[in-house]
Amino acid sequence: MNINEPDAATREEILAVEERRQRALLEVDLETLDGLYDESLVHIHAPGVAHTKAQLLEHVATRQAYLDMSRGELQIRLVGDVAIMTGRLTNRLASEDGRERVVQGMVTQVLRRGDDGLWRFVSFQMTPDGTQAWGALPSEDQEGES
Repeated sequence: MNINEPDAATREEILAVEERRQRALLEVDLETLDGLYDESLVHIHAPGVAHTKAQLLEHVATRQAYLDMSRGELQIRLVGDVAIMTGRLTNRLASEDGRERVVQGMVTQVLRRGDDGLWRFVSFQMTPDGTQAWGALPSEDQEGES
């Protein structure tokens, strides 16, 4: 099994799908989200709540919590017709009590290219920032020195 970086055109396709996902969440555009999410979607929110595609669409429709989001640089790796995208995400969200909150962390998203050639999300996992118990690995220290 080969793991590769996508060519520039494929990278742009995948990033465009991610941009559409963000815009659709902010606009509560359920029709667009329905097309972007695979029927097998597993979406795990930062607090650890897991949703199916139907539950996530219900969550978006009823909560209307997404106020703003921003992404850091995204790394994309391809394994056949599967793309694994990782990077930082900051969400500004409405809460049930009317307040706003910010959730930041690392996200892993998995997309699969369907028989129709379109990329759809099959998995989303956000891990919120927390306290690190260990310092950087030696290899990570070296990366910062280059």
